Amino acid sequence: MNAAEDITVAPEDRLRADLYNYLGLMLAGPPDQMLLDQTQGLSGDDETEIGKAISALSRVAKATSPKKVESEFNALFIGLGRGELLPYASYYLTGFLNEKPLATLRADMAARGMTRAQNVYEPEDNIASLMEMMGGMIVGRFGAPAALDDQKTFFNKHIAPWAGHFFSDLEAAKNSVLYASLGTLGRAFMEIEREAFRMTSG
Repeated sequence: MNAAEDITVAPEDRLRADLYNYLGLMLAGPPDQMLLDQTQGLSGDDETEIGKAISALSRVAKATSPKKVESEFNALFIGLGRGELLPYASYYLTGFLNEKPLATLRADMAARGMTRAQNVYEPEDNIASLMEMMGGMIVGRFGAPAALDDQKTFFNKHIAPWAGHFFSDLEAAKNSVLYASLGTLGRAFMEIEREAFRMTSG
C-alpha cells in the first residue's frame, strides 16, 4: 500500500473533486454519448443553486445528441479562426494569450509535480486544465492530497480571479445551449468554493 492510499479523502472533498473533474471533462472537448448519458442521469437538490443547475443540465442533456453538442462546442471554443469564447486565464486577465498568468501557473505546476498531458497542445491556463488540476490536487493525483491552505492558494491565484467571469460568459454566450447550464453550474460552484476558502484560516 503506497502513501497516497493511506490518506483518506473526506467524502465532501471527493464530491468537490468529482465536480471539478466533471467540469474539466465537459470543457476539454465535446462530450461523447457516454458522458451525455452520465449527464442525463445527474440529479440535484433543487433548493440550491447548484442543485437547480444540475437538474437543468440533466434536462438539456436529454434533448441533445453528441453531434449537436459537438457543433455547440466548436462554435463556442473553436470557430473559424476562433470561437466565441477564449477560455484562458491569460486572456481573461490581460486581454492576450500566453501572458504572465500562464508563466506563473507553469512555475506552480512544476513546484507541485504537475505536467501537461502528452497529447494536449493547449496552453495550460485553459479552464478545462485548471478544473482538472484542482480536482487532482484535492484527491492527491499529484502525490499526497493537497492541504486546504494549498488548495486555497492555488484557487485564489489561478482560478478565482477569472473563472466566475468565464462561467458567466458561458451562460450568456449566443451559441450556448447545453453549455449555458454548465456555465450556471460552474459559476455557482466557483462562488461556493470562493466563500468556503474565504472562511478557512490561513
